[in-house]
Amino acid sequence: MFSFKGFVTKGTNTHLEHLEDSIIDQGSKGGRNAVNFLKSIKKMLTGHVGGRLNVTVKWDGAPAVICGINPENGKFFVGTKSVFNVTPKINYSTGDIMKNHDGVLAQKLIVCLRELSKLGITGILQGDLLFTKGDVKTTTIDDQDFYVFTPNTITYAVARDSDIGRRIASARLGIVFHTLYSGSKMSNLKASFGSLRGFPKLSSVFVTDATYKDASGVATFNNAEMSQFDNIISMAEGSLSKAEPLLNQFNSTDPLSVGYKLKSFFNYFIKNTQGDIAKVKELIEMFRSYYANMIQQEVDAVSKDETKKKYRTIRDNGLDFIDRNKQALYFTIASWISLQRAKNFLIRKLNQIQSIGHFIRTPDGYRVTSPEGYVAVDRVRGAVKLVDRLEFSRANFTIAKDWVKG
Repeated sequence: MFSFKGFVTKGTNTHLEHLEDSIIDQGSKGGRNAVNFLKSIKKMLTGHVGGRLNVTVKWDGAPAVICGINPENGKFFVGTKSVFNVTPKINYSTGDIMKNHDGVLAQKLIVCLRELSKLGITGILQGDLLFTKGDVKTTTIDDQDFYVFTPNTITYAVARDSDIGRRIASARLGIVFHTLYSGSKMSNLKASFGSLRGFPKLSSVFVTDATYKDASGVATFNNAEMSQFDNIISMAEGSLSKAEPLLNQFNSTDPLSVGYKLKSFFNYFIKNTQGDIAKVKELIEMFRSYYANMIQQEVDAVSKDETKKKYRTIRDNGLDFIDRNKQALYFTIASWISLQRAKNFLIRKLNQIQSIGHFIRTPDGYRVTSPEGYVAVDRVRGAVKLVDRLEFSRANFTIAKDWVKG
């Protein structure tokens, strides 16, 4: 049976937030947590590994697969994140899968049900599906033969004559597990993130480990890099202190609120920008226009005068809030940018250890890219994802996928 070494957090792993977005989701507390996460990873990369932080590689797999033994009835099941729905979709048989899902997703889950049941799982695991048999292709990149598969956005390339390549060639399914759940009921499971090892060696199932390893020592900070990173963190801390009064007023759950729209604006900007993040003053004006346009769409979408009036009032109050808090908004956006810069600094260091090639498919062939990112887990602060959003997230927004959600 497999062994687990990791960190327990509350709730289920249905969605991880970007580290820098925590200042909108959790206010000043989120800002402090983000800074502490970054400092902890820096400490790890200087060779001073503490007992609290864990970093795992974030594979770009899809869909997320939940599988294991339902503690309520002792039956093995497979599913997607929809097993955590209010009305859960839990599949014990091929018939359940065909009832709850369709298309490519249903076919992949049927393979998962057949193959993952052979692993002897006694708890509940969550992983990212990397491939089923027909997804693995052969290609030549720079005169070397590879097996390639594209579960979501990134294409993974593994040398055909390598040990991993031979394992992939014989497998009917590939998956990377990263989360273990425990609890007596499906509705109150606790998630534990970390290293999952010790699965039986089956030729039909390729299981890989998500734990970050720096065996060669090349992904460590030198003095100059430490100084550069510390300067970025100092900028973030300075901005956060000046943004704090505004951060604690944000509502990130109301779709019409300024905080919610600021978070969606960052995603919009990343999706549409062709270069680096713009200057802070430019972003403030862009966000103001974005907010006004988004709420105006709500006005235009309704016919009743009373409802139009309600949305116009929300729009005007929101714009007034933005105008009254321009200075604090300046430092909020500056904090977000500094946190992202510090995060990307760390990602570049972590990326120096790669055992599998990572590419983006383009009309002209394959372009080298980095891993999707990493997940940092703290037993007190929870888990956040570390992704270079200008690189990966933009590609994720725009590149067609090989599977269909459902």
